[in-house]
Amino acid sequence: MTVPGRRSSTFIRLLRSGFTDPSAAARLLDADALAAVRTDPVLLDALGATADPDLALLGLVRLAEAQPADELPLLLDTLVSAKPLRDRLLGVLGASEALGDHLARHPRDWQALVTYEAADLHPGLAEFEQGLADAHDPVALRVAYRRCLLSIAARDVCGTTDVAQAAAELADLATATLRAALRIATAAAPEDARQCRLAVIAMGKCGGNELNYVSDVDVIFVGEAANGTDEGKGVQAATRLASHLMRICSETTVEGTIWPVDANLRPEGRNGPLVRTLSSHLAYYQRWAKTWEFQALLKARAVAGDEGLGAEYIAAITPLVWQAAKRENFVADVQKMRRRVVDNIPAAQIDRELKLGPGGLRDVEFAVQLLQLVHGRSDATLHSGTTLDALHALAAGGYVGRADAAQLNDAYRFLRSMEHRIQLYRLRRTHLVPEDEADLRRLGRSLGLRTEPVAELNKAWRRHASAVRRLHEKLFYRPLLDAVAQLAPGETRLSPRAAGQRLEALGYADPASALRHLEALASGVSRKAAIQRTLLPVMLGWFADSADPDAGLLNFRKVSDALGKTPWYLRLLRDEGAAAENLARVLSAGRLAPDLLMRAPEAVALLGDAGGLEPRTHEALEQEVLAAVGRAESGEAAVTAARGVRRRELFRTTAADIIASYGTEDSPAEEDPGALVDRVGDAVSDLTAATVAGALRAAVRDHWGETLPTRFAIIGVGRFGGHELGYGSDADVLFVHEPREGVDEQEAAKAAQTVIAEMRRLLQLPTADPPLLIDADLRPEGRSGPLVRTLSSYAAYYRRWSLTWESQALLRAEPVAGDDDLGRRFIELIDPLRYPVEGLGEDAVREIRRLKARMESERMPRGADPTLHTKLGRGGLSDVEWTVQLIQMRHAWAEPGLRTTRTRQALAAAHAAGLIPTEEAQVLDEAWVLATRVRNAVMLVRGRAGDTFPADARELAAVGRYLGYPEGRVGEMLDDYRRTTRRARAVVDELFYGS
Repeated sequence: MTVPGRRSSTFIRLLRSGFTDPSAAARLLDADALAAVRTDPVLLDALGATADPDLALLGLVRLAEAQPADELPLLLDTLVSAKPLRDRLLGVLGASEALGDHLARHPRDWQALVTYEAADLHPGLAEFEQGLADAHDPVALRVAYRRCLLSIAARDVCGTTDVAQAAAELADLATATLRAALRIATAAAPEDARQCRLAVIAMGKCGGNELNYVSDVDVIFVGEAANGTDEGKGVQAATRLASHLMRICSETTVEGTIWPVDANLRPEGRNGPLVRTLSSHLAYYQRWAKTWEFQALLKARAVAGDEGLGAEYIAAITPLVWQAAKRENFVADVQKMRRRVVDNIPAAQIDRELKLGPGGLRDVEFAVQLLQLVHGRSDATLHSGTTLDALHALAAGGYVGRADAAQLNDAYRFLRSMEHRIQLYRLRRTHLVPEDEADLRRLGRSLGLRTEPVAELNKAWRRHASAVRRLHEKLFYRPLLDAVAQLAPGETRLSPRAAGQRLEALGYADPASALRHLEALASGVSRKAAIQRTLLPVMLGWFADSADPDAGLLNFRKVSDALGKTPWYLRLLRDEGAAAENLARVLSAGRLAPDLLMRAPEAVALLGDAGGLEPRTHEALEQEVLAAVGRAESGEAAVTAARGVRRRELFRTTAADIIASYGTEDSPAEEDPGALVDRVGDAVSDLTAATVAGALRAAVRDHWGETLPTRFAIIGVGRFGGHELGYGSDADVLFVHEPREGVDEQEAAKAAQTVIAEMRRLLQLPTADPPLLIDADLRPEGRSGPLVRTLSSYAAYYRRWSLTWESQALLRAEPVAGDDDLGRRFIELIDPLRYPVEGLGEDAVREIRRLKARMESERMPRGADPTLHTKLGRGGLSDVEWTVQLIQMRHAWAEPGLRTTRTRQALAAAHAAGLIPTEEAQVLDEAWVLATRVRNAVMLVRGRAGDTFPADARELAAVGRYLGYPEGRVGEMLDDYRRTTRRARAVVDELFYGS
């Protein structure tokens, strides 16, 4: 009978000891098997010290109940009298449900934890081989493996070994297990064993002596024929042995499995033969291997089988590994693989992914391996397959800053400890941090966090992951700055050669120049240099992420030289989170944006303003331009001011376009390319209209004061009227005038022509600002006709002589500057021409088709690839626009939605009116948007307009990056362009040509 109050005090004591279910714990303590020790205070305190007291007590009761009656006293006596055994046994039971299950099935295995001698504290390969020596079948091997694993886990949870030592012991146990499995396989097939030599090469974490509790064990098999056996038969025999070894370890038995043996890192992966000869391996690596395969071989270690053959393999592949950094696109390949790993993580798991997520274990491992491969070719001290050893060697050699290495070491150890404890619980392969509160509590307590285990765990995890994210890029670039700044005497630094090797590996084509730029920016003790040393590690990483890192760094130096004495510049980059990354993207994306910025470096301020990259309205732009013109003392000064506004606004537009296309760390790339095209088209068209209006005001004021003798309007046509101007587009216009009352027609015409000539002169004056070309070739009679006409002259011409192509050109006519009323009346005049009542007749349709066919054959530049020409090529801009315009001329009289100057709006209206099926409309829109983006990209990258993809490899790569293709994917980009435009041409053939 329970004494009143007794249960209450036990309940409270259990609660204070860390039990989450004191009632259940009290019942377990009352179990008959624990009768001899249930009142022992030492036991309760020891249970309370475990990661999960409830789990530890349950495991202890199960173990005690499974003991033979005559052996139970030994377990209980040892438990209360021997602290090392008590801490080890209860520590394992409180951290691992799976090992608790093992002890319940094999109740005598607890005795493996009793010994506490020097050899037991840090066992090596020999001790594990001895522990597995009596296992002669797969089931016995699993039992013996778990017994050895029990001892590793016990030392781990008690803190006898640290995480690196535990990982090394797990790798030694895996090595011993592979040897035991090969011994069993050999005993089962002695004839195969006599016919071959087989070496097992450990890869991955096993090869690097840093294995997890539950992980695939990556291997490569090397085989040779033995004793005069035919090579083919010898390799077949080795393959049978290797396959049996894999099954022994991987197959599920009554005792479960050990771990999968994964041979997919072999040449050709799962498509290649399981076993190859040494010469076959070498032939593959010398001719076909990819960069990632050499990165994987960095951890190769011979662990089982024929020792001589294993040593020969390691000796043969080692030189190949340390020359991998010389391969073309080496760093791009490594970073691409890292990105692919991250991209494949399900979105719902990325925040809980301990290994592969941002700031995870793989970030540390990739960074260390990359630096090893870059510098290991000239420094053998870096030749280690173990991450922490390699990190220590990198710091000792000056390849990584000591403080950075120390932070990374601490973060890696903590994250690996989390990984170990998560896997140890159920001995399952996982890298996901649990979500359940009880699991997080056990995990936190197992890492020594006892006050608020869940809160403390999350805080520590986020802190270390953040440190890894921050250091991941800094790790590559900080030592480069230390090498050129030379501030701390006695600190080991990168040699100039090593610094050059690193820059070259990171994508810099001219490392010597890059080092000179770094020295100019970061050397010295000034405040400016100190801020640059803070900024440059991340800036260099962003430059390296572009298609032209050298240009990015050079442009950064130029901007910094121009603004270095301006107090706000470096403060902006340092303190405004987005400004530095935005600037890096802009400076390394091509020539146009940096050229615009160099002419007015103060525009950098736009990159740090939250709304600085938003396009300004047409009204605001025109108001600013006209105000600047009004303040100027001459026409030339006025248009210089207007062109200065244009330059700044072009920079705003290009910067916004680049940043939206590339994306940043905090803001993903714009997913809708049509939105990007519309934004650029509207911004550049509005800016051009405002600039033309300013030039018109300046030309009039210089010759006539405020009033011109004739009303004068400028009509935008082509891309200008359609709000579709690109960065390299001319301004296509028509000029119309109407003499004021009492003004002679000849005087009015002369005034209009003088204004046009002066506008053109002013807009093309040689200055630091880009010129604006005005093109009036779409006027009636083309270049043969008068440059400007009166409204009545236009009316007479269109009434008598207008050709179908001229009506078509008027589809995108819209007033852009000058007399508003005259512009409106011009539109009223041309509407019946471009939107003819009852639509176009069949003769006119045939004429348009004939003109289009002639243009395709005659205007394509000689030697141009018609599948890649954005304007005149198959499925390009011309194809789509002529198709849409034909629909407008046939149906706009009846469908008001088609009465627009914009191609995409007209296409959408045609679809809404049922004139184009949904799929065809989408195909045409996609092709038009893509071709427009390619033209914009070419101008951004080259600084001059072009209608086809650049021939230069680096420029082509930059176009690809702008379009969203990672490095090394330009072939895919060209294929996608051809496929998109081919589909568009099929629609054009059907809708335009009626075929």
